[in-house]
Amino acid sequence: MHAITRSTRTLFTCCALSGMLFTGLAAAKDWTTVRVATEGAYEPWNSTLPNGEISGFEPELLKDLCARIQLECKLQAQDWDGMIAGMNAGKFDMLMDAIVITPERQAIVDFSQPYAATQGVFVSATPALISATPSTQTLRLSGDQVQDQAAIDKLKALVKGKTIGIQSGTAYTDFVEKNFKSVATIRTYKKSGEHMMDLNAGRIDFAFDDVTFFSSALQNPENQAVRMVGPKIGGPIWGPGEALAFRKADGDLKARFNQALSAALADGTVKKLSEKWFKADIAP
Repeated sequence: MHAITRSTRTLFTCCALSGMLFTGLAAAKDWTTVRVATEGAYEPWNSTLPNGEISGFEPELLKDLCARIQLECKLQAQDWDGMIAGMNAGKFDMLMDAIVITPERQAIVDFSQPYAATQGVFVSATPALISATPSTQTLRLSGDQVQDQAAIDKLKALVKGKTIGIQSGTAYTDFVEKNFKSVATIRTYKKSGEHMMDLNAGRIDFAFDDVTFFSSALQNPENQAVRMVGPKIGGPIWGPGEALAFRKADGDLKARFNQALSAALADGTVKKLSEKWFKADIAP
């Protein structure tokens, strides 16, 4: 994300200090109601309907998990770049927004076990780039720069001299900036939908995001010229997968959701919902 996750995603801003200030905020709380933040704009993971309801894979999974552990869960929309700071400041209690587990985030928040594992990919609306680089392969990257270098060099050849759009603050943002800034122009956006607009308008050559986000976005008639290009990129480079995020003080809440997730993974609920929303099994 976002594809990110979005998706898949990295460190949010202004989080470390607020995490230290509020680590004891919800300690020993008797949980009956849980406030859950999501972007509400990262379809099909989560999206806001015209009536204001938040729909998608994650809202449906959340409803199932909360029923299993008998909690009332109130889902609310929140801009991506303020989620962790908002949670650590007590604005909400947990996050569910295609958030990838990374070491940087683990220093600030706690995570549940993963409920999904996805891939990233480039897209383009330029016919010459689409015909020259069809997306027919899957590339597995380890996250080790030495081991991955040969594959990265091939991707550099794909984007050399071009402009790449990417949502800011995601795991994909770091990947793109680290590996392609030396050969391409990088343009960041607050929301994934914004880079799609510029892609269609010809202001950028490529966008990079989660395969699941693009699979949904490319069904929109407005994006009929856009296609995935180059290999789908997966593997350990994106970490263990997408998970729920909690304040470090709320280990009891995390334990309850882990119990529910274990059951939902074991009985096939996660698989069923992912096939409904993504047309593929993205369970980890």
